[in-house]
Amino acid sequence: MKQRSRGILAGIALSVSLIAAPLSAQVRTIDPDRAIDSDLNGQPTVAATPEPVPVQDTTPEGQAAPPPVSPPPPPPTTNPDAAADARADRTTAAANTFERDDLLAAGEGVFGKGAEGLAGILEKILKDQGRPNAYIAGREASGAIIVGVRYGSGIMTHKVEGQQPVYWTGPSVGFDLGGDANKVFVLVYNLYDTEDLFHRFPGAEGRLYFVGGFAATYLRRGNVVLIPIRLGVGWRAGVNVGYMNFTHKSRWLPF
Repeated sequence: MKQRSRGILAGIALSVSLIAAPLSAQVRTIDPDRAIDSDLNGQPTVAATPEPVPVQDTTPEGQAAPPPVSPPPPPPTTNPDAAADARADRTTAAANTFERDDLLAAGEGVFGKGAEGLAGILEKILKDQGRPNAYIAGREASGAIIVGVRYGSGIMTHKVEGQQPVYWTGPSVGFDLGGDANKVFVLVYNLYDTEDLFHRFPGAEGRLYFVGGFAATYLRRGNVVLIPIRLGVGWRAGVNVGYMNFTHKSRWLPF
């Protein structure tokens, strides 16, 4: 019985040794350092991503940070058609007015060639008032003792509508004594329709011009301005008050 038990135990021991032998053959000792080195050598190195550098606030303590700077606004757009129209208007306005040499030649036709003081008074008026678009070259006769009367006639030359005869009368009331010259040259401004001339033009507040023997007064009705230039009027240009009434035909009544 004992021998049989020993045989069984020996058989079990033999079986265990046979099973353990393949397992021990399969176990392999690994060096940890060598394993890590082999892993590093066999795989590509990945670059580390740099950490963002924090922006330092340089604003002094106690002060608010400056506001963000806005981009400049875009340049204004120009309308080429509007600019062209404005240039055309200026060109048309200049073309429809008389230049200084034209006015001087017409004035010399009234007062005589080289009339002393005519160029000077024209220069002053054109500098202050600009260039007229019409003028009247004429004659007039007048006289006064406190109450005066004036009769005149001439040729109006308009830059657009050409020439036509005109007549005028003009009572005057005030401290007025003496007689007017018999020649007059009238600068006419803003007369776009010649029919707008045929009305009464009262004396208005405006600059009086005196150069040499010439004097100029200022009359206005609406936007139309008249500046009559007279030679040898002396006192009368400065102190009389009245009007000039323009008509298509001559008339005796001054009112």
